[in-house]
Amino acid sequence: MPSSNKAYLAMMQFIDETEIEKKSGPIIDLGSGWGNIVIRIAKRYPQRKIVGYELSYLPWLTSTLIKRLFRLKNLTLHRQDFYQADLSSASVLVCYLFPEAMEKISNKLQREQSNVNFIISNNFALPLWKPIKTIQVNDFYKSPVYLYKIARARARL
Repeated sequence: MPSSNKAYLAMMQFIDETEIEKKSGPIIDLGSGWGNIVIRIAKRYPQRKIVGYELSYLPWLTSTLIKRLFRLKNLTLHRQDFYQADLSSASVLVCYLFPEAMEKISNKLQREQSNVNFIISNNFALPLWKPIKTIQVNDFYKSPVYLYKIARARARL
């Protein structure tokens, strides 16, 4: 399900805030779907490496074609299960996943000692982690968008 434009803007606000720390790792979109968010991120941050993971063939193919159309050389799209992917080099993870998927991501981050600094999640919270900021989006669903700082959150677990 695509994010609303208002949720996208809130997510981009959080990405802008994380850019202040100038981390060099990629921004990774978990479940990049049709490319609605990941392509916009790649266009906005041409100097950053942007990565999307999508398992479903048709959304992955569509986003790959759009990537080529816009000639986004900083964007890599994988047709792969992100639970099996090495996310350790990421600075920022972006996602719009259902609660069970958020729990799996939480477990993956706790198991693997990654360098992930931030997670930005549309609509669904990361279990057992406390967001450092939340934006309540004024869209149809009144979606919350969460920003987590992982190093600080990991110390609380």
